[in-house]
Amino acid sequence: MGKVILITGPARSGKSEWAETLARQSGKTVIYVATATNNPDDAEWQQRIQQHQTRRPQDWVTLEVPTTLSTTLADTKANSCVLVDSLGTWVANLLEQDEVSWANSVAEFLVTVQLVAADMLFVAEETGWGVVPAYPLGRTFRDRLGSLVRQLGTICETVYLVTGGHALNLTTLGTRLPDAIDYE
Repeated sequence: MGKVILITGPARSGKSEWAETLARQSGKTVIYVATATNNPDDAEWQQRIQQHQTRRPQDWVTLEVPTTLSTTLADTKANSCVLVDSLGTWVANLLEQDEVSWANSVAEFLVTVQLVAADMLFVAEETGWGVVPAYPLGRTFRDRLGSLVRQLGTICETVYLVTGGHALNLTTLGTRLPDAIDYE
C-alpha cells in the first residue's frame, strides 16, 4: 500500500489547495481524479471547475470519474500520486444506490485503497457539523459521507483537517478511535 492521506474540512476551507500542495511535494506523476460531472448548463459549476483546473500544473493527468472510483484506483501505477477530489461528490453521485449496494461500493473502495501501491490523497467535505438535514436524501448523504470519511481515516497514514486557513495534522494531534465502533 502506498501512502494514503485524507484531507477533510468545511466548504471553501482550502482542502483542495492543501491536497494539491501535497501532490506537488510527492515528486511523482500526479493523476487528478475529478469525481464531479461536467454540466455545461450550470455557469457557476463551470466557474468552480475552471478555478480548480487553473491551479493544476499542465503535466498532471486529469481523469473524470463520477462513479467508478475503485476501478480507477486499482488501475494506477505504483510510481504515481493520485489526488481524488472529492469523496463528497462521489457519494452524491451514488446516492441512488440502495443500502446494500452502497455498502458494497464502500467495501470495494476500502479494500482497493489498501491494495493500491500508488500514493493517494483524498479530499472530503465535512458535512455533519451543522443542522441535521430536514429531508431524507440530505440525511442519507450526510450519514454516508461521514461514515465513509471515518472508515477511510482509520486506514490512512495521515489525516488533515483544513479550517481557518490552517492544515492541522490530526494524526499527530489526535487519538485514533477503535475500528469496531459504529455510531450510526
